[in-house]
Amino acid sequence: MKSKTPMIAAAIAASSLALSLNAFAIPASHLPPMHRQGEVSYLSGGVGLSQSDAIKHVAKAYPLELEFVLKAKPKAEYLANVKVQIKNAHDKTMLKTTATGPFLLAKLPAGKYTISAKREGMVKHVQVEIAANGHRRVVFEWTS
Repeated sequence: MKSKTPMIAAAIAASSLALSLNAFAIPASHLPPMHRQGEVSYLSGGVGLSQSDAIKHVAKAYPLELEFVLKAKPKAEYLANVKVQIKNAHDKTMLKTTATGPFLLAKLPAGKYTISAKREGMVKHVQVEIAANGHRRVVFEWTS
C-alpha cells in the first residue's frame, strides 16, 4: 500500500501557494470606473493608495499609460485635473477628457498619436507610437 503523505503534502503546498498569491491580488473594486469615448475605453484616477496600487497593477494590460507629476521640493507630487487630448495621425481627436487622478489608462488601436496634457495653462505635447499588443508609458512632468 502506497503512502498518501506525498499527495497530502503536495495538496497543502498548492493551497498555501494559492493563498499567498491571492494576498497580492488587487480587487477590481479598487479601480476607478471605465469610460468610453468613441472607440477608446479608458479609466482615470489613482487618488489614494489602494486605487493607485490597483491602477499600477493593471496598467500593462492597456496600450497607453499616462502619469502626471509635479516636480516639487522636497519631493515630487502626483497631479489630478490635467486636461488630456489624444489625436491620431490623421488629426482626429480620439480622446478628450480631464484626468481625475495622476493616472490615465487607455485602450487605443495600434498607431501614431499626439498626446497633449494641459495643467494651469501649460501644455505639454508628446508623440507616441503604439504597436499591436504593445504598451507605452508616458510621464508628464511639470515643475513648481
